[in-house]
Amino acid sequence: MKKLLEAIAMGLVDKSDDVEVRVVEGKQVTVFELRVHPDDVGKVIGRKGRTAQSIRTLLGAMGMKERKRFVLEILE
Repeated sequence: MKKLLEAIAMGLVDKSDDVEVRVVEGKQVTVFELRVHPDDVGKVIGRKGRTAQSIRTLLGAMGMKERKRFVLEILE
């Protein structure tokens, strides 16, 4: 999941070297903390948050498969 999230983020941003994904695992919930260059935050979030919501939908579908909850946090 981490590799998939990194690949999606790198495809969206201009400065792909600054893409960093940190995973915080819990018993039922796994939090993915996505950090990108400050200039690229808007590209990851998208208009009206649609891009971020699409990524969260993908994480939710993968979570159903693994019977876990995946949460995406976009950090500045």
